[in-house]
Amino acid sequence: MSNTDDVVEQILSKYDTITVVGASADPAKAAHTVPVHMQDHGWRIIPVNPKADELFGEPVYRTLADIPEQIGLVDVFRPSDQTAEIARQAVAAGATALWLQLGIASAEAREIAENAGLLYVEDRCLIIEQRRLGVSAPR
Repeated sequence: MSNTDDVVEQILSKYDTITVVGASADPAKAAHTVPVHMQDHGWRIIPVNPKADELFGEPVYRTLADIPEQIGLVDVFRPSDQTAEIARQAVAAGATALWLQLGIASAEAREIAENAGLLYVEDRCLIIEQRRLGVSAPR
């Protein structure tokens, strides 16, 4: 098992809440279907989107800094060139894990996250990994 596989398993077994940056109301987008799938398997979703008020039955926050509680896992559905700034914001907000979805990768975001001690995964899909491991949200 690769180190990334170990981190994926650790994240999915540790965090019961997923903060989703770039969450979408469009059911045709992965930024909608992935959070819905994870919610259906027991994870709480905290959506972050500057243009929505409610998604997945949850209030939407404009930025990570606006979330009024401690955040752990931040899942990112934004272009790779935006992820370094999101990594900085996640660190500033006290996040402990950063996950860049399938097709999203950034050496700079990785460096920022790992230097701050965050668990880090890039270019992986939460649904694929959740199904591969056969897990539901931790209780």
